[in-house]
Amino acid sequence: MVQAVQGAGVVVTGAGGGIGAALARRFAAEGARVVVNDLDADRAASVAGEIGGIAVPGDASEIVAAARDALGGTVDVYCANAGLGSGGSEAAGEKVWAQAWDVNVMAHVRAAETLLPAWLERGSGRFVSTVSAAGLLTMIGAAPYSVTKHGAYAFAEWLSLTYRHRGIKVHAICPQGVRTDMLAATGSAGDLVLQPTAIEPEDVADALFDGIAQDRFLILPHPEVAGFYRARAADPDRWLTNMNHIQRKWEETG
Repeated sequence: MVQAVQGAGVVVTGAGGGIGAALARRFAAEGARVVVNDLDADRAASVAGEIGGIAVPGDASEIVAAARDALGGTVDVYCANAGLGSGGSEAAGEKVWAQAWDVNVMAHVRAAETLLPAWLERGSGRFVSTVSAAGLLTMIGAAPYSVTKHGAYAFAEWLSLTYRHRGIKVHAICPQGVRTDMLAATGSAGDLVLQPTAIEPEDVADALFDGIAQDRFLILPHPEVAGFYRARAADPDRWLTNMNHIQRKWEETG
């Protein structure tokens, strides 16, 4: 058991399935009081009923106040997990880009804006951002997703460096492929890049709790991502050339 979350009031957005549901189940198993959020009210209610949590359905950008009320006035841990796996190129369309930015970045910003005053006043709070390895690296065939996940990672990083001396804990979860509906929707690009090493949502929850116990910012459910990240920083042109080989292979396979 991780003592830091026992009895804590936890909010998990996008928790009707996939990584979010796995996080909600794990927090509940560790003794936390969990608000389960999802756009799909039935899915939120199903997971909440399973774990003895509280369902607060709706847009993740707009439920912080309701979730806080449901927890008796205090949120100790906020998991910004809801996300859009928007594919496409620079030509994906203004609406696709705007939706990806709103859900993958601005929902995190809005939640932090609402939560931080109380957290800073009491000197504690924990913000968990489900990013993606795409936020550290990139993903072929998914410009809106890759770009906005870079933004989500940057915001989590900024929160950590700005407020860690004031008791705010931040964790950025950056997995590669995870066997969820979002992975299934990535099509041939996901089949090529992500499926071969895909893990279960429960593995992501395990990695987060290891990170909480060790007080680590960067959570890598796929440890090999650390090596890719180092290679990208050390020699960007070589890394981009290698990624371009993958792009060309994807194009050749249709």
